[in-house]
Amino acid sequence: MSTTASAHKPGTTNSAAGRAGDSIFSGLSLAAGILIFAVLAAVALFLLMQALPTFAAPADEITGGEGFFAYIWPLVIGTLIASIIALLIATPIGILVALYISHYAPARISKSVGYVIDLLAAIPSVIYGAWGATVLAPALVPFYNWLANNLGFIPIFEGPASQTGKTMLTAGIVLAIMILPIITAMSREIFTQTPKLHEEAALALGATRWEMIRMSVLPFARPGIVSSVMLALGRALGETMAVALVLSSGPMMASLIKSGNQTIAAEIALNFPEAYGLRLSELIAAGLVLFLITLVVNMIARAIIARYKEFSGAN
Repeated sequence: MSTTASAHKPGTTNSAAGRAGDSIFSGLSLAAGILIFAVLAAVALFLLMQALPTFAAPADEITGGEGFFAYIWPLVIGTLIASIIALLIATPIGILVALYISHYAPARISKSVGYVIDLLAAIPSVIYGAWGATVLAPALVPFYNWLANNLGFIPIFEGPASQTGKTMLTAGIVLAIMILPIITAMSREIFTQTPKLHEEAALALGATRWEMIRMSVLPFARPGIVSSVMLALGRALGETMAVALVLSSGPMMASLIKSGNQTIAAEIALNFPEAYGLRLSELIAAGLVLFLITLVVNMIARAIIARYKEFSGAN
């Protein structure tokens, strides 16, 4: 009698329902994780199968007539150069803006600035490209001429400068503006999660606000900053339309203020609509290379973050 009664207690029913819900949610989570791996594997397999004719073709049939490596190498260098320029510009600005929003600005101003930064992420890349090509590039021409005249002895500023402004440096600046919201938003969120007791303790010991940030906020936020930078790097590596509109493609060169260089994503976007046969396989092989580069970048990011995963803010 008592056993039957206990079996129908509300607590027992709720517990059974909770276990069933946990099992369902666990199964759905596992399925979602497996789906991500399946999609990634399917993309990699598709790229590899479609790119095989390029790897098997004679060198003289590949664009440039010197084999696939000679064709893809300048594109890889151009992709990395544009992304590095973007990171060098956007990372310090993004971190400083995030610190201003989280620790310096009044609440009303910080919300407004944060809202504007978030809006930048909503602008389509083609808009950035059109603005960069029609407004930014011509405006930078006098500056490029000055660099060529005064710093032309440095290979990256060797003249004559492009008179259209559509250079690798312009592309890097446009990319920097595009990835700035990613770095700023993620850094701001991790800055605001710094334990208040740590900040108050540093200030109580006589630290200035900057010393408190340097000793408490930045060490705590280091993994988050690395994550934001690597996520922004992934965006910069794969950006297509903005670079295609801003950059006047040409042979690889050291100068950043001349017309020339090209990125993998822009090369694919500009040539894919008219490509067929072996040329189509070349572009897909280039996409495979970009896929591998982004995969390596993410693996490096995970390795860097793992070094600091023991830091919880309490140790």
